[in-house]
Amino acid sequence: MGTLLIQGAQIVTMNDKQNVFTGDLLIKDDRIVGIGEDLSSEGADRVIDARGKVLLPGFIQTHVHLCQTLFRGRADDLELLDWLQQRIWPLEAAHDEESIYYSAMLGIGELISSGTTTLLDMETVHHTDSAFHAIAETGIRAVSGKVMMDHGIEVPAPLQEKTERSLEESVRLLEKWNGYDSGRIQYAFCPRFVVSCTEELLIGVRDLSEQYQVRVHTHASENRGEIEVVERERGMRNIVYLDHIGLAKPNLILAHCIWLDEQEKTIIRERGVKMTHCPGSNLKLASGIAEVPDMLSRHVPVGLGADGAPCNNNLDMFQEMRLAALIQKPIHGPTAMDARTVLRMATMGGAEVLGMEEEIGSLEVGKKADLVLLDLYDFHTFPSHEVDVYSRIVYSATRGNVDTVIIDGKIVMENRVVRTLDRNIVLREADRSIARLVKRV
Repeated sequence: MGTLLIQGAQIVTMNDKQNVFTGDLLIKDDRIVGIGEDLSSEGADRVIDARGKVLLPGFIQTHVHLCQTLFRGRADDLELLDWLQQRIWPLEAAHDEESIYYSAMLGIGELISSGTTTLLDMETVHHTDSAFHAIAETGIRAVSGKVMMDHGIEVPAPLQEKTERSLEESVRLLEKWNGYDSGRIQYAFCPRFVVSCTEELLIGVRDLSEQYQVRVHTHASENRGEIEVVERERGMRNIVYLDHIGLAKPNLILAHCIWLDEQEKTIIRERGVKMTHCPGSNLKLASGIAEVPDMLSRHVPVGLGADGAPCNNNLDMFQEMRLAALIQKPIHGPTAMDARTVLRMATMGGAEVLGMEEEIGSLEVGKKADLVLLDLYDFHTFPSHEVDVYSRIVYSATRGNVDTVIIDGKIVMENRVVRTLDRNIVLREADRSIARLVKRV
């Protein structure tokens, strides 16, 4: 792979000291090997002149559904359970191997082009190998897994699994893909949510995740109707139930967590459970606003994610950062969720949620070379004189400012062009795929 020197950038490290300075960063193979002022270019295989640009860690999205990218615009203006039952589940049931592949490629193209270098993904019941192939080919870093569903009303027959079969298929995928490409791809067990999983399945996930030492990624307390179903069927609230069956552990990542009571917040904190916040999705589905400032004050790791394209409708971390900051201010005051806090959630916060804080999330010697170069020389990001760089990134910048993206030391996007996929083929095949699926629903 060789060495790559990035010269003259404003470097936003997101390290513990939150150092920001103008200087250089040296990459060798897949690692950062030097950061400082006036690093020598001698021996570098390539030099990027980044003067006037901002260099920061790649964004880490901690809740995405690549399998749903094809459904963008087809499930608008519905609340969660109707959204699932009337639109999303029937469409997921119609998927084939090719449509999953192009749905993932479409989503990954959007993610990379808006600065995301790592994602936590949840697929659908079938054809998950196709999504992993897309992840492998495009070079993005990902933790992913097939969704698991063996219970629930109004679930289409093709998505209704036998418990043992769901567990067996998950293990097959794990043994095939976990650790792929020196760990760039990792596996997570993905029971959809308590509403669609039997206790037998969830206990199986608990045991297998411990056996294989991998994460568990699920939804919890996103919607009040969902909580009512869980209380009616299991006799207790979501997080209390997950704790009751032994799933509330440091390897558990919960998406949304909007409607938590004090007991549930305490369980999350004491058990080391991680959270992922999806403000765009939570607003569009009318689910509510998660109490993120409170959870951060309790030192709960919280990341950011766009969720799926049909409930957002963009997979853009710039939008999620801006929303995460703005929606809390009318409730908690203008200083709540300041730009620095939000940018940390999008980088180091996401790394902590994934248990990868020693590898990604900040620009430090020894860490993986996952980074983004922003060109902020534009009308909407000026004036720049003595303006806080965190403010410029969170409140002013957009996906259009992403110039270059590097993942695992490889340039996957340069001059705003994604290099690891063919844009025209992906767009054409995405349209062909959704046309085919709609006929099956």
